[in-house]
Amino acid sequence: MTSPRTRFVPAIVSLALALPSWSLAAPFAYVPNEKSGTLSIIDCASDTVVGEIASGGKPRGVAISRDGKLLYVSDQSSNSLLLVDADSKAVTGKIALGESPEGVGISPAGDWVVAAIELSNAVTFISTKTNEKAFTIKTRGENPEHAKFSPNGKWLYVSAEEADTLDIIDVAQKKQVASVTLGKRPRGIAFTPDGSRAYIAAEIASTVYVVDVASRKVLKEIKAGNFSNGVTMAPDGKRVYISNGRDGTVSVIDTAANNIIATIPVGKRPWNMAITPDGKKLYVANGRSNSVSVIDTATNAVLKDIAVGESPWGVVIH
Repeated sequence: MTSPRTRFVPAIVSLALALPSWSLAAPFAYVPNEKSGTLSIIDCASDTVVGEIASGGKPRGVAISRDGKLLYVSDQSSNSLLLVDADSKAVTGKIALGESPEGVGISPAGDWVVAAIELSNAVTFISTKTNEKAFTIKTRGENPEHAKFSPNGKWLYVSAEEADTLDIIDVAQKKQVASVTLGKRPRGIAFTPDGSRAYIAAEIASTVYVVDVASRKVLKEIKAGNFSNGVTMAPDGKRVYISNGRDGTVSVIDTAANNIIATIPVGKRPWNMAITPDGKKLYVANGRSNSVSVIDTATNAVLKDIAVGESPWGVVIH
């Protein structure tokens, strides 16, 4: 979602944390708050906020290294990727990107971080070995929102919200090789664990598109709630979760039958989400409620609403 550019706040402050043994516990959820210029840290065992990282600017997309030591956060106001040390809770570096970076993803092997650059119509690859920009690939579709690697790391799927397409990048060839036409304003993307299908939510169409990875064809269209946008796959691939921004709900899709089996009320304008590694809890960023809803995936019920910063954009868990 494109917003007016604001001036980056260079001062970076790390708040001291009361629990020195954090590194021994897991997992934690990290929530970028766009208007607060912070990342809230949630202990997934107690579902409480246990700390905050001041990043400045307008943090949006977030990914985490495979060892959990480094967070990669897109900052819209400085057009950069922030490097946040998870142990010291401080920003340690900044990588220049194009104008208005949004979604951030990490490859299955952990060797690449990618950022979708909205106004530059491009995806930038950053090497995690050097933490430097390696190359940038132009997308055919305008306003790329999210970028998601396939489980085998061969493909990068990019939702182009102003082109109503899914752009497909061959990672080895470093170029776009195909596109799939979807409904209006595609946003969130998730693959099944075996990489055979991808689920893409189109916001204005309020529809989820099931795409066959091999044939690059739409297998099914599933009507979701109003303004469907975020997409998160369960670790076992049996369920996929869709946030519906205008309805304030999360739809639960059975991936075997490809139909909605539950609808869960959450906060206002649910956006991007993340699920715990064991698949037991789903964390939903509610952009206009300034909260994160925690969903029990066994009962499809909200366990708790956690107050975070202002305008949370999404969640990453490690």
